[in-house]
Amino acid sequence: MDTTLAAIVILLSATPFFEARYAIPLAIGSFGFSPVEAFVLGLSGNILPVVLLLLYLEPVASWLSARYGAFARFFAWLFARTRRHSERFEQWGALALVPFVAVPLPVTGAWTACAAAFVFGIRFRYALPAIAAGMVIAAALTTAGITTLSALFHALGGGI
Repeated sequence: MDTTLAAIVILLSATPFFEARYAIPLAIGSFGFSPVEAFVLGLSGNILPVVLLLLYLEPVASWLSARYGAFARFFAWLFARTRRHSERFEQWGALALVPFVAVPLPVTGAWTACAAAFVFGIRFRYALPAIAAGMVIAAALTTAGITTLSALFHALGGGI
């Protein structure tokens, strides 16, 4: 395993919007990692910022809001906007985070789930396992999908 390419996959998996759902196909299709290696690297990178976000998003947001009016207005807007769509979170709590993260679509990843956990006051000990479970499902779906597509293209005489 090329450690430089592995580090790139981990770092990309840790970024918002990219996360494991885009790093895994890159790892398999462009970097030549096996599906298992890509899955482990993508998931590892994806979990790193989740722990930090869940632990520090609230204190950082409070600190920024207290010092800068623009952040206070932004967080007030974010809370109002997010709470308008709160039925699922009010009904299911932390369990609502699992399918939210598990669907491998843009804007439904771990970073957004951390923001939702913050907004709805879901405690770390409940949010982390729920978000992690959703990440495992999303990474497994992504890995299975890219592996299936790759096999299909190879069978048809092409490749990814």
